[in-house]
Amino acid sequence: MKLDKVDIKILNHLAGDGRIGWKELADKIGLSLTPTLRRVRLLEEAGYIQGYFARLDEARLAGELVVFVSVAMDKQEQEALLNFEKRIVQVPQVMSCFLMTGDADYLLRVVVKDLNTFQSFLTDTLTRIPGVAHIKSSFALKSVLNRTAPPL
Repeated sequence: MKLDKVDIKILNHLAGDGRIGWKELADKIGLSLTPTLRRVRLLEEAGYIQGYFARLDEARLAGELVVFVSVAMDKQEQEALLNFEKRIVQVPQVMSCFLMTGDADYLLRVVVKDLNTFQSFLTDTLTRIPGVAHIKSSFALKSVLNRTAPPL
């Protein structure tokens, strides 16, 4: 499916307000209700829209301390990597996990309420995952930009 200008308008409006009413969306993009709904359904079926969610206040709910943690594994074998991934997705403090190139194998974005909680995360969780060889942490001072949708 190739996106046109109307599809991009729909995606931009839904990215800004996932609870927008169908009639209001139709008015904003300049179509009637039925074609708008048809286009939204096609965007969903094609995978451009993967779901709808509420954006929660991360700092209020989980804590204000954001830490980027680089993890190097002792082996880059498939089994070790899959085991790490299986374990890390179960850790609620880990908000994002990326398999990386370069010095680290993984980059985690971790959110905790304070340094003691982060220390517990390191000593009780991360260092206990088999295969973790090196950990490097960088603390975020402030969030400058945090987009919720890619550029269209």
